[in-house]
Order: sequence, then structure tokens, then C-alpha cells
Amino acid sequence: MFKTIFGRLISIFILILFIGFSITGVMLYYFLSDFVLDEKIEMLEQSGEFSNQFLKIYLENQNNAFVKLGFEQTLETLSANTNSIIWIVNYEGTIGFIEFGPFKNTKFAASIKNKLIYGKLPDERQYKEVMNGNKSFVEERGDLYGLFKDTQIPWLTIQKPFKYIGEDNVEKVGGAVYFSTPIPEVQRVRTTVLKFFIFSVLVATGVSVILVYVFSLRISRPLKQIKNAARLIAGGEFQKRLDIKSRDEIGELAQSFNQMAVALENLEEMRRGFIANVSHELRTPMTSIRGFIDGILDGVIPPDRQPDYLKVVRDEISRLNRLVNDLLDLAKMESGEVVLNLSDFNINELIRRCIIKLEAIIEQKRILVEASFEEEDMYVNADADAIERVIINLVHNAIKFTGEEGKISISTYWQKGKAFIEISDNGIGIDNGEIAMIWDRFYKSDKSRGIDKSGTGLGLAIVKNILNEHNQQIRVESEIGKGTSFTFTLNTAEGS
Repeated sequence: MFKTIFGRLISIFILILFIGFSITGVMLYYFLSDFVLDEKIEMLEQSGEFSNQFLKIYLENQNNAFVKLGFEQTLETLSANTNSIIWIVNYEGTIGFIEFGPFKNTKFAASIKNKLIYGKLPDERQYKEVMNGNKSFVEERGDLYGLFKDTQIPWLTIQKPFKYIGEDNVEKVGGAVYFSTPIPEVQRVRTTVLKFFIFSVLVATGVSVILVYVFSLRISRPLKQIKNAARLIAGGEFQKRLDIKSRDEIGELAQSFNQMAVALENLEEMRRGFIANVSHELRTPMTSIRGFIDGILDGVIPPDRQPDYLKVVRDEISRLNRLVNDLLDLAKMESGEVVLNLSDFNINELIRRCIIKLEAIIEQKRILVEASFEEEDMYVNADADAIERVIINLVHNAIKFTGEEGKISISTYWQKGKAFIEISDNGIGIDNGEIAMIWDRFYKSDKSRGIDKSGTGLGLAIVKNILNEHNQQIRVESEIGKGTSFTFTLNTAEGS
């Protein structure tokens, strides 16, 4: 499992959980020790204050057996609740009362009694500090200067001074109440809490791992589908599609993958069509050239006809040359290698020059060309050479599909801050189902591979790419038997 990406993620997740809980556990262990000890000290101090109040009542009513019994039971209850030995000591260290509570009838209690000298604490340090009365209570951790040494465990002792008002109205210390509890008993609380924490961590980690594993499966399944589909597409099965309907990032990835598959399938179809078209466009003139040359070399073609056939060969070579040049130009445009040389120029003047260049084939078909310019001079900002190629290709295309004595109209006008150039003809028109495909390389609307056999089928593809490089639009409107109209836009020159 851990060889997969999700296995590694689960491993990292478990490691992070372990590190996080370990740090939390260590901090909890140390901070909890101080917290529990501080809470115990506060509780013992409050218990000492409470004992002092009952001690005062007891001293004021020593002859009252009921008060004495209540005082003893109160100390016994406090001893049991605080798990402490309670001492009541006067200012000379003499023990007036001792309650062992949970330690009663133990060897430990007996050993403590044996250490008391005539009912008095054996070491002055055990009571002198508290008798000074400078503090509200005195805290001592350890063996209380040897008193608890035999237990071999540290003790916490809180010494709460008992104060009274003397006859001279001066507050005096008459003794103290001691609460002694073993520190391991305090630390046992910390250990218990830590055990519960560790148990909770183990349960939380187990549940988290299960949930992560379940959710990882939900993520890994569609990713495996994407991986398998990618493998099939890499093998050439471009028809493969993913059926993942989730609305999260995985669903978006699947949608993008399907779009990529469609693009690859279209690209593959274009590649095959391109190879087929190039093969056809190259095979036809090369077959003609080879046939004519073989006829001349074999003597099949008489010498007086050879110049005519050599002219045909020259025309076919020129056609091949145009095809190769158009392919190279188109490849440069699609790869972004062409750098536009933008400048301001008169688009109307450029159209006039293009018509002059095509005058020979226009007159050959006796086509009427009408120009309609909204203004005599209209300046645009573009690459003049590239736009000249656009106009020549569109006009040449119109001439090709317009019959004898047909009509071509060229107009320019301003609209929405742009210059519009429209080239229309009354030729054979284009079927609506073919309009979207006329921009493809080698596509020819007539099924006989083109009325004009000299065409390469790349003219409109070049037009589209040039205008795309200029970030301009071109649209086409056509009706079978009535003609076709191409309209493209250009940016206006600065100051126009």
C-alpha cells in the first residue's frame, strides 16, 4: 500500500499525528505535573484555613464533648478527602492532635509516632519557620527534615499558622495545622490523566487512519481511471473518455482530460488529413512532371511538342514551389516565429495595388470589380505586407469561384472604432455545412480538389492565421448559387 502516492500520504499523516501527539503528550506530562501539584497545594491551603476555623471553635469550647467530637470527625473527613496526615502543633512543636486518616493502622503510622519525642517534632526546622507568622502558609517538599525519610518517597507538606488575638489586642501565632500528603499520590493523578490521553490518542489515530484511507480510496479510484485512460490514449486510442461526475478538483481534472482527449483526437485527424492532402498535392504534379519528362526522354513526345510540355512541367514545379512556401509560411505563423511589423498605412491604396497585381486574371475572366470606400483615405495600423497577402488571397479566391463576366465588390467603412474590409462575389457560394471547415489546411469546398488546379488549399488558412496574429476577426457569409462575402477588421491608425 505504501508504494502508492496515497500510501505515502497516509504514512506521512500517521507520522505527523505521532509527532504532534508526542509533543502534546510530553508537554502535557510536564505541565500537568505542575498544574496538579499547584491545585493540590491550593486545596491543602484551603483545607488548612478551614481546619483553623474549626480549631478556633474547638479551643473556645474545649469542655463541650459535642464540639470535640465534631472537630475530630471534621479532621478525619479532611484527612480522607485530601489523602493527608493532619497535624496540629503548638508554637513549641508539640503535637496536640494527629489524624493519620488513610494511613491509620499502618507500619508507616507507627514509625512516625516512634520518631516523635514526648509528642514533639524532633527537629526545630520542622516548625520554626511557620511559627514566625510571616507567610500565610509554608510549603515543604521532601521528607520534612527526616520525618518521612523511611518512606523513601517525597512528601508535600503545607503548614498553615493558627493565629489569635492576645489580651494586648495583638495578633499572635499559637501554632499551626500541618497537611502532609505523599507526592506520588499527587503524581498518580498526572499518570492517570496521561493514560487516558494516550488511550484517546490511539483511538483518535485509529479512527483518523481509517477515515483517511476511506477518503483516499474515493480520490484514488478516479485518479486510477485517469491513469488508465492516459495509458490508452498514449497507445493511440484517442476515443477514450472518462465518466467522472464529481464537482471537485478531480471532476475538473477529468473534464480537462476529456477536453484534451478530444483535442488530441482532432489533432490526430488533422495530422492524417494533412498527410493525405500533402501526399495528394505532391503526387499529382510530380506524376505529371515525371510523365512528361519520361515522354521526352523516350522520344514519345515529338521534338516540336516538347516546348509545350516543358512549360507544363515548369508550371507544375511553380505550383510545388508555392505549396512548399505556403506550408513553411503557415508553419512559421502557427509556431509564433513571424514578427509583425506594424505601421500606419492607407488600406484603400493597398487594395488598389492588389487589384492591379491581379488585373491579368481578372481581365482573363472578364470580371467586373467594384470598389466602394466610405472615405477616400482610410488609415489603419497593421503589418502592410501581411494584410496585402490577406487581400490578394481573398480576391484571388473570389476570382477563382466567380464565373465568366462575374462581379466582385470591395468596400471599406468605419464601425465601432475599427476599419471593416468586405470582399464579396456572385460566384458559386459555399454550403453552410462547409463554412466552418474552409479555414482548415488543404480544405477545398469543391469535391474535385479545386476548380483552379494551381491552388494549394492553404490560402484561407494563411488568411486566418495572419488576422489571428493581428488579434482581428474575420467572418464569412455565403449562399449557394448567389455568392460569398468575407469581412475582416483592422485597428485604426493613431490620430484617425
